[in-house]
Amino acid sequence: MEAADIQNSLGLLRAKRGLGAAQLANTVGISRQTVYAIEAGTYVPNTAVSLKLARALDVTVEEIFQIEPEPRVPDDIVDAVVLGDIDAMVPGQSLRLCSVGGHTVAVVPEPGGLGLPPSDAVLLTPIRGAKLHSDAKVQILNEEWKMPNRILISGCDPSVSILAHSLQKQGFELVIAYENSSRSLELLQDKVVHIAGTHLSEKATGKTDLLPITKMFGRNSVVVISYAVWQEGLVTAQGNPKKISGISDLKRRDIRIANREPGAGCRRLLDDMLHKQDLAGSQVRGYDRVIVGHLPAARMVGSGEVDCCISTEAVARALGLEFIPLVQKPYHLVIRRTQLNLPPIQALIDTLGRSSFRREVELSTGYMMRAAGDPVL
Repeated sequence: MEAADIQNSLGLLRAKRGLGAAQLANTVGISRQTVYAIEAGTYVPNTAVSLKLARALDVTVEEIFQIEPEPRVPDDIVDAVVLGDIDAMVPGQSLRLCSVGGHTVAVVPEPGGLGLPPSDAVLLTPIRGAKLHSDAKVQILNEEWKMPNRILISGCDPSVSILAHSLQKQGFELVIAYENSSRSLELLQDKVVHIAGTHLSEKATGKTDLLPITKMFGRNSVVVISYAVWQEGLVTAQGNPKKISGISDLKRRDIRIANREPGAGCRRLLDDMLHKQDLAGSQVRGYDRVIVGHLPAARMVGSGEVDCCISTEAVARALGLEFIPLVQKPYHLVIRRTQLNLPPIQALIDTLGRSSFRREVELSTGYMMRAAGDPVL
């Protein structure tokens, strides 16, 4: 055991007995410097010396030496897997929690209008340098997150909030981690989310591409369920003041774009279409300006910071922006077969098949929902 782990009361006991360091040293058979070293905590004597010190002071060994107690971690402080823009998080950050397998997973809650969003915990320590997710200590605020009626979905579709609201009316909670398609599949592979949403497609055709899924997951280990078919294209300012009509206009020097992060379906679409036009990213102003998420990119268009971005018709509708369609894309939900029987997941699949839910999403977003809930793989 290290000396730093042991406390001692030798100096105090020696002073109470009126003994000098040299006198005690002579009685025990050690040097005066050794007495001082023991009292300073830089030296731990062997058993024989400890017994002699106790005899000389007429106390027990335990009264002289005590083991430093292990610091107690409060019951409401736990380790959690934190998802999202980790580098932007600071101590005190509000978090929502969900139990996924053996993991406690934390995500930043969606803004709650003018009020504070609901939260289950707060971040205690800053996190830096993680690529996908990272462990961190969080302080628990309540125990509701442990209820089995809560599941976690990762994806980039803003309309999932409609799904969450529908499930809430049925007594279930859907916690949302807004991540791009590639990252969502990686999180599902790491078993830290229940469901991954993805709209990766083959080149610029919009044809369903299940290759990333089949390569990442073992045979028959996941099911793929249809959610929607949506339009992806160029989102421009209201009235389209720059008269943007297609991808070829992005080479104009008066056009600035907000690009998405690598791994995002919109980034992949842009790269494929630039390649078809024989354009390099270096020819497009703003190509290197990366914005995470559909809504944040489109908000930059709305604010006038950029002239356009690649996103969905639903996002353009929500923000009152113009939309130039380029391709139709399927959006799928990927679920591990081992979790299919969880009551919240069964409720989610049932909800997708309801005509009332499909109609609500179609009217709100312009998505085509007629195949929602149908198995794809």
